[in-house]
Amino acid sequence: MLNYFASSLHLGLIALQLVLVTSAEAGFYQRSPSLILLLLMSFYAVAALLNQLTQLCSSQPNQARYIKPLIPTIFAFMLILAWQSIVEGYAISPVLLPAPSSIFDALINNLPILWADFRQTYLKAVLAGYLLGCASGFLMAQWAVKSAFLRQGLVPLGNFMSAIPIVGIAPIMVMWFGFDWQSKAAVIVVMTFFPMFINTLTGLQSTDALHKDLMHTYAASKSQTFFKSQLPQALPFIFNALKLNSTLALIGAIVAEFFGTPIVGMGFRISTEVGRMNMDMVWATIVVAAVAGSLSYGALALLEKSLLFWHPSFRGNNKH
Repeated sequence: MLNYFASSLHLGLIALQLVLVTSAEAGFYQRSPSLILLLLMSFYAVAALLNQLTQLCSSQPNQARYIKPLIPTIFAFMLILAWQSIVEGYAISPVLLPAPSSIFDALINNLPILWADFRQTYLKAVLAGYLLGCASGFLMAQWAVKSAFLRQGLVPLGNFMSAIPIVGIAPIMVMWFGFDWQSKAAVIVVMTFFPMFINTLTGLQSTDALHKDLMHTYAASKSQTFFKSQLPQALPFIFNALKLNSTLALIGAIVAEFFGTPIVGMGFRISTEVGRMNMDMVWATIVVAAVAGSLSYGALALLEKSLLFWHPSFRGNNKH
């Protein structure tokens, strides 16, 4: 009964803060500074609710799969509510920091433009560069396992290439491959090749000697040894590179578009709208990029979990 009363009080505080933000005129914290106490109390209410949900996850493991997604959702909702409250309450200029509601409006009202930018940057440049960079890094690592001179030559070169700033590579690639998506894909290939090469090489070299002897005892062919022993043991390293490259590729494409692109693309949109002081559109483009990057990373994490269910690290997590 006491917990029910406390939960109702917490939800009431959050609802009151929501009503204040949606109904009051801009600048309400400047006119009535004491209203900031309501925001602080709503922070406390959200923290208490999250604490209750966390305890519920521990006490009822069967319901955890339904409760766990609520925790980051409520946390994100509170951050957005606080953002909206501070921007509206202190009447902050949209050039400095637009409100989440303004960003949402820009997102909805410019869907055709954002879709065209997404198609140019992600579906053309990012996917092509990512696939080429990861595939070439994987194949080169296979050859390097068998060749000492490739290992000794490419590993130090990988360290050197990883230290080169992308802002130095991007304009060169634009000069070589033109202003369209091919130059951005070339930047991504450079950025993703060596992480995949180093991780795959490490994974293939980490094959257990006992497994090698076992495959030799079975008179396994080279392809059988690779697919049934080396590759499964290297998969955790390969997925590390795939997940790392998924974020690197998007960053590389957007930064490369700052140095030359057709009048479409996420990087072009950000640089153009910053010049126009249209920050709502800039933040809307950033949201699209963040969602695309998060979905890519999440899809790879799910694929990793489905393929590596046998690995000790995943078996250990499944016990909890």
